[in-house]
Amino acid sequence: MSLKLAYFVTHPIQYQAPLLRRVAAVPGLEFKAFFGSDFSARAFVDPDFGRAIEWDVPLLEGYASEVLGQWGSPLGKNEIPTVWRPFSTGLAKKLRAGKFDVLWIHGYNRASHWVAAATAKAMGIKVLMRDESTDISASRSPIKQIAKQIFFTSMNQLVDRWLTIGSLNADYYRGFGIAPHKLISVPYAVDNAYFQTKIAALAPQRELLRASLGLEQGRPIILFAAKLIDRKQPLPLLGAFAELVHESDARNPYLIYAGDGPLRGNLEKTIAVSGLGNSAKVLGFKSQADLAALYDLCDIFVLPSEREAWGLVVNEAMNAGRAIVCSDRIGAAPDLIVPGLNGHIYPFGNDKALSASLRDCLVDPERLAAMGQASLDR
Repeated sequence: MSLKLAYFVTHPIQYQAPLLRRVAAVPGLEFKAFFGSDFSARAFVDPDFGRAIEWDVPLLEGYASEVLGQWGSPLGKNEIPTVWRPFSTGLAKKLRAGKFDVLWIHGYNRASHWVAAATAKAMGIKVLMRDESTDISASRSPIKQIAKQIFFTSMNQLVDRWLTIGSLNADYYRGFGIAPHKLISVPYAVDNAYFQTKIAALAPQRELLRASLGLEQGRPIILFAAKLIDRKQPLPLLGAFAELVHESDARNPYLIYAGDGPLRGNLEKTIAVSGLGNSAKVLGFKSQADLAALYDLCDIFVLPSEREAWGLVVNEAMNAGRAIVCSDRIGAAPDLIVPGLNGHIYPFGNDKALSASLRDCLVDPERLAAMGQASLDR
């Protein structure tokens, strides 16, 4: 007899789709995903990018899925999910009709997800909960911490197992009194096979891409791939890079920005007035396929964000065998980066430490290549 597993989330998520396909392929498991909305499967406007986005990877292929009804008007192309929207309807009927044994919910901070957990529990269906919160993913006042403690004490009565995305996420749950035996490791990951196959196919075109971007041969490349918003810290990175390029032992690197957002104009202006036009370039928004080529092209991937619950771009860049430099506010850092082995973790806000971390990677080309290999191995 097969196990029947239902998955419930607000909308199809780019980074979750490969995992859902992987789960659906498990022998002896009947799997179906239920979405509160399908807005992300169509072209939509991302407020941070400030432009229409349409993913170039399939979000709904390789597994059974269904979009639930919802109270109120559906999410439009300029909207994103909130605590109250979408508020899904009809899930209980689907669970009963499908005779599901387990309901896996992604995200504990949605009203319809609270109802789903309570409904499944009342029906005798096991409840799994997965979310990405950590102690560094958001600032929380003492009052909010107390409210969170009350929330987790209540929610824990409905949840049979909490699926942890990494060590910081597990620590977060333990801090609110979740028993260790209720924590199951389900790490945040990307489709390694997809990225490694794609990167291997693109490698022969590496020098053509370098030439098309106007980059000189032999100069190492530092890549930033994220939205150009304050939280991602693109401007402080430029300041740290400016300090680096004036040093003779840094091997005259390039800094490439792959991303778009409200800071793009300011970033491009700062590059121009600081005299870094020959060393720093802003490429704009890039699809996953384009990013794979840039991961292959670069030598160091840098993520200087003020906070990231995880930072899946780190996983992606590691598939290309690249050294990683990131701030200590990146959730993935403790699990994926071994300082000195495959990169560096520096204190957020310390631009001199960021510059020193980049310098340490760049000084010795052989050591830099070994760091990249260590990332791929890991």
